[in-house]
Amino acid sequence: MIDLSTFEPRRILVCQQRQLGDVLLTTPVFHLLKQRFPQAEIHLFTETKCEPLLRHDPNISRFHLVDKKLGFFGQIAFYRQVAVHGFDMVLNLQNLPRCRMMTLFSHAPVRIAMKTGTWRDWFYTHTTVEQKGYAAMSKVSLLKDFGIVWNGEAPRIFFTPEEEAKAARILAECGLREGEKLVTIDATHRRPLKRWPLPNFAELIGMMARHDPSFRFMLLRGPGEDSDVEALRQLCPVPERVFFPERLPDIRLSAACIKKAVIHIGNGSAPQHMAVSVGTPSLIIPGPEGPWWTYPSPMHGEVVPDLPCHPCRRRECADWSCMKLVSPQMVFERALALLEQR
Repeated sequence: MIDLSTFEPRRILVCQQRQLGDVLLTTPVFHLLKQRFPQAEIHLFTETKCEPLLRHDPNISRFHLVDKKLGFFGQIAFYRQVAVHGFDMVLNLQNLPRCRMMTLFSHAPVRIAMKTGTWRDWFYTHTTVEQKGYAAMSKVSLLKDFGIVWNGEAPRIFFTPEEEAKAARILAECGLREGEKLVTIDATHRRPLKRWPLPNFAELIGMMARHDPSFRFMLLRGPGEDSDVEALRQLCPVPERVFFPERLPDIRLSAACIKKAVIHIGNGSAPQHMAVSVGTPSLIIPGPEGPWWTYPSPMHGEVVPDLPCHPCRRRECADWSCMKLVSPQMVFERALALLEQR
């Protein structure tokens, strides 16, 4: 077996197929790999929808975007095409079937993944026990045999000046004026159990608006979420302070708008990690999830009730107590405390 403490790869493939937030959380891995192996090419295997958030990352040499609509033989051809690059090392951060197939077809002499204790470990030359904690830290922990450790590196999005200017124009066209404070709100989630009720978001917006007349609120949304966000706007007691722009053409522009906010508040989903990546304070209502997705910093927090069953990570629940017991007053007070630390 190759000794990783002396191994010097020339071309590395990182496999992180999905989701948006999870892929964004791999950026510390690229940064630390590039520091350790400055001459190496670092490639990323992921889905097409995830590429925009990592676009322009100087640590990534090339993207390999898998199309899940390809048939069996089309996918085999894709894996072979990627493998032609001749990788010395594959780091599989997500033990999904397509990631395993990509690892297998790579024929890399070093193939690393989290230890599962199952037949899946046979795909790899090196497996390691994942360190539990903040998700980015856990990903980096797979590199410990190289002497690579996580020192608090946050995920990061790299913008062009044109993108930042376009985000500023979008917000100005929505009505944001100099001296006003932008608050981004993410009230949606594909899993019902991780959605804080829309009336609670509306009440929170009203409380913040009464507290500070300079607050303005931008409602974020993704594909298929228009009706939920429109319902929230209808519930808001101060609709004149709520921005509901046309759908942004690129998720990068949503992230660039979050960068201009004084705080991001929402459910636990990709915008939470986008806020961390652009240096905007964030406050999350995570529901059944634990603290693994919240960046450990005084600028970022979560609101959870004191329940013996939390965190349970369930997808279904009879009473939804972890959401129902989080009141708008609790979130309001925590948001003000975060803002005072800016």
